[in-house]
Amino acid sequence: MRTQRYHIRFPADNLTSASQNEAYFTIAEDGRERRILFHDYADIYNHPGLYEQLFYQRLKCTSPGKLTELLRDAATKADDDPTQMRVLDVGAGNGMVGELLVQHGAARVVGIDNIEEAERAADRDRPGAYDAYYVADLTRLSPALLGELRTWNFDAMTCVAALGFGDIPVAAFASAYNLIRDDGWIAFNIKETFLDSTDTSGFSQLVKRMVHDDYLKLHRLERYRHRLSIEGHMLYYYAVVGRKRRAIDDACLKGL
Repeated sequence: MRTQRYHIRFPADNLTSASQNEAYFTIAEDGRERRILFHDYADIYNHPGLYEQLFYQRLKCTSPGKLTELLRDAATKADDDPTQMRVLDVGAGNGMVGELLVQHGAARVVGIDNIEEAERAADRDRPGAYDAYYVADLTRLSPALLGELRTWNFDAMTCVAALGFGDIPVAAFASAYNLIRDDGWIAFNIKETFLDSTDTSGFSQLVKRMVHDDYLKLHRLERYRHRLSIEGHMLYYYAVVGRKRRAIDDACLKGL
């Protein structure tokens, strides 16, 4: 992976007023300062090493390691062999999760993301991390692509740091979830507020319905430090690891 250092700055007016999905930073480029939103992944991925420098070195993100380790440990404790897993990595980005899944010995790892810049970044930064990488909108899969994805016979899914900010809609998550065989493993993370009774957002309601109505059997639910905020405060998420009991249907999605 090519390493490049950027001069990253968090402007003062961004520290107190921006929500997590509105936060931005600046980098010095071509003699001037450029503003980039935290969730403008296409722009970030086009800068080699910027994603890692921003989120993992500067803001100390722990989620890829946390989720892949919990998935491996949960499967092992359930007498499943993690090295036999065929994993669909949803919101794969530049391949950080895929690389860790390979290191944990997964048999097959397939990435899917909705922007071409993500695939290019994965090929550039982590060649060989995925057996295949698809650029597609999970809410509008063609019959041909849906059929191709099904041939992988996925028995596990990961979705790390991609839920709840519009990056992956509820319908897209459901589409990916339904590609996993029944009793397969599901691992994802969500903001801690999503499990509050006062949170009525789509993903919050979906997760609660999945657990309450036996779409997903929980094996691990762990609160952990996801990363630091731009102010230096700790942002806590929940890691969710469970087994798929049945497909997400219209009843589960109603009103979301």
